[in-house]
Amino acid sequence: MEYFVQPGSVVRRIWGKSDTVLFIFAGASAEFALNKAVDWLYFTGQLPADPMGRLFSTVAYAGKIVFLPNREAIAAIDSINEIHRAVEKKRGEQIPQWSYRDVLYMLIAYSITAYELLEKRLTESEKEEIYDVFHRVGSRMHIKDLPETYRKWVTDRERHLSRDLEPSTYTHDLYRQYRKHLGPVRYRLLLEVQQMICPPGVRKMLELQPNPLIPPALVVYKLSRSLAVDKLLKSFLLPAAYRQQILELDRF
Repeated sequence: MEYFVQPGSVVRRIWGKSDTVLFIFAGASAEFALNKAVDWLYFTGQLPADPMGRLFSTVAYAGKIVFLPNREAIAAIDSINEIHRAVEKKRGEQIPQWSYRDVLYMLIAYSITAYELLEKRLTESEKEEIYDVFHRVGSRMHIKDLPETYRKWVTDRERHLSRDLEPSTYTHDLYRQYRKHLGPVRYRLLLEVQQMICPPGVRKMLELQPNPLIPPALVVYKLSRSLAVDKLLKSFLLPAAYRQQILELDRF
């Protein structure tokens, strides 16, 4: 059977563990809050009503595509296009192409950073492989002006970060909602992960300060995985509403 992402791919290793998916989610939730096109997510009313569920479903949906047979993956991507077209029709405007690229770029960037934080450094060819997968997703979504290679994408990613992000009233509202839906302890944990995974410009805009306790805590967490107690920790730390859904992301 032909798959959208072949078995054995580094992309499957990244998206087949709930840990890395959660770190990707943490980074994306920070950039979503700063993105100048975040008003599109507010337009439907789904984001402020359930920000954690809405943002996590976006990340998790991307992960599902990674493991689908080619035909089903393409159908899933086409369904995303249909949802976007419906929103555009309702609002009477088109979603900016640069905002599509921003979301795609988040998934690429945090796939790499999350894996390197939790597992090991990626080779240049592995990064090219990650970029190729998401480039194919973006091409199927008819996203324009995607760089041809990973190296060119790195430059364009920096351009997008400097141009498309700024704090706004949406930023502050989203973070209030994050705290409301997560509670103070899990919200603090989200901020700590964001501080580790987000690029410097994002950390500066969100005023995320480094915590000297976090690097050793990350080492302890990695050790807990080798002792098979990480699921117990995640059961305690994860919101009950999403706990089972997140644990089901573990494929390895």
